[in-house]
Amino acid sequence: MHDIIKGNPHVLEGLEKLCTGKKAIQHTQDSFGNAFHWFLLDEPALIVEAAKILHDPGARLAMISAYAVRGDDKKFQNACYEFVLEGTVYNVTAHMDEQHPDVPSITPIFANADWHEREMMELFGIKITNHPNPRRLFLDEELDKGMLAKTVPLSVMMNGASSSELWEMILSDKGEKA
Repeated sequence: MHDIIKGNPHVLEGLEKLCTGKKAIQHTQDSFGNAFHWFLLDEPALIVEAAKILHDPGARLAMISAYAVRGDDKKFQNACYEFVLEGTVYNVTAHMDEQHPDVPSITPIFANADWHEREMMELFGIKITNHPNPRRLFLDEELDKGMLAKTVPLSVMMNGASSSELWEMILSDKGEKA
């Protein structure tokens, strides 16, 4: 199979062992032939092992995206880690739920994960364990963690709203006046 799929065979095999669920692995490519691999980890704690598998051959962490998922009348959170190695993209997703509510830090492995993880803690309220520097990046310490994810609709955030209306929404959610 790996002779057809573009990517590092050692990395592909290592990540596949961490993703045993149904539809947990997908391989795609764009119209230019660029390979993309998608892995949904069996549990969030496996992100450290996945990061080590990718770090050893020299992959770089391109970004981490957090997003909310709804299902069965419950809200869950995912964090998708995008790694690039030799022009191939490896997307590794950690799914946080009631049974696995947090994800360990990969900052000790990839130093550039620091700000991504701090942003996830601050703006989405995701619990990152063993982070070497869990200080906030942007918001005042008095605001509740994850406040923006609860208060500000994504459409407002995407439009770059930073008006007094945005802060009025945040403060009104806390029961304060601007």
